[in-house]
Amino acid sequence: MPGPLAGIRILEMEGLGPAPFCGMMLADHGAEVIRVEREGNWRLEGDPLARSRRTIRIDLKQAEGIAIVRALAKSCDGLIEGYRPGVMERLGLGPDVLLGDHPGLVYGRMTGWGQDGPLAQAAGHDINYIALSGALHGIGRDGRPSPPVNYLGDFGGGGMLLAFAMASALLAVRGGAPGQVIDCAMTDGSALLTALTRGLYAAGQWQDRAGANIIDGGSAWYDAYETADGKWIAIGALEPQFRAALLDLIGLSGDEPDLKAAFCATFRQHPRDHWCALLEGTDACFAPVLSLAEAPAHPHNTFRATFANIRGVVQPAPAPLYSATPADPPVAPREDADALLAGLGYEAERVAALRERGVIG
Repeated sequence: MPGPLAGIRILEMEGLGPAPFCGMMLADHGAEVIRVEREGNWRLEGDPLARSRRTIRIDLKQAEGIAIVRALAKSCDGLIEGYRPGVMERLGLGPDVLLGDHPGLVYGRMTGWGQDGPLAQAAGHDINYIALSGALHGIGRDGRPSPPVNYLGDFGGGGMLLAFAMASALLAVRGGAPGQVIDCAMTDGSALLTALTRGLYAAGQWQDRAGANIIDGGSAWYDAYETADGKWIAIGALEPQFRAALLDLIGLSGDEPDLKAAFCATFRQHPRDHWCALLEGTDACFAPVLSLAEAPAHPHNTFRATFANIRGVVQPAPAPLYSATPADPPVAPREDADALLAGLGYEAERVAALRERGVIG
């Protein structure tokens, strides 16, 4: 059975990181996503962010290539792009042009700083965007901010937020609204993800420094601890009943003068597997800290099929799960230029001529 976004067609302009993640999310949930790749660009073999797409390589420096993109956009419900502000306009593919061709188009734009503002034209990466939003300030130890890979800005406040916005705007179009432009900025999105801590801070229940609060490592009850074999475990016993369960299982009273030091010393007495056998599945709010290599083999993850293997590349499976409209399993991207152009009315001889001139790959 097709996924919940079946029947939706999205044109994705090849980019890095968050925009492809948005395309992956939409494809995972059943949308047909056509990925326009620039001729000559290199793609990581087996890249999960490119999965489940139909692809076409186009030379966007040639007028005929731009014409193909415009024709594809007319046939789609939405478009996503992650270029710096002004790039699509310089290509002749800006929202004024494409919404002029297709007034119902949802045009999703992904940038770090946004389409406008004092920093809009500046270069940057995830670490810069989450620094400006205040998100990075609250992550780290001993006063030193610690970059959380690029999960927070690029993917959480970027690609996933754009996927949500695309689905929302597409739903609005189906309800009679016109097409529109979505300005998705990672600095805005990462600020949105700080809603909980902003609320606690306003209520006087959050210190404005990293590692000093109950859920940022400042509490013994919510932290990661090293085990005897140099591995790590995670404890999140916030509520009284969970704290009592943890203390009972590991043999501490909770009255120790320095509880975090007591936890450190206790957990270093045995290897991680010992603590898994003792605590996993209990109300102690426990989990082992698994590596990228280890996580797919954990029994809970295998039971839920949390990971998939596509041509030898282990990667996260689509999530969440649907009871009535489960999406098809993810597949490797496939080059489909001939079929896509045939669908636009291009005859085989014309397609061959375009390929000969290097307009398509």
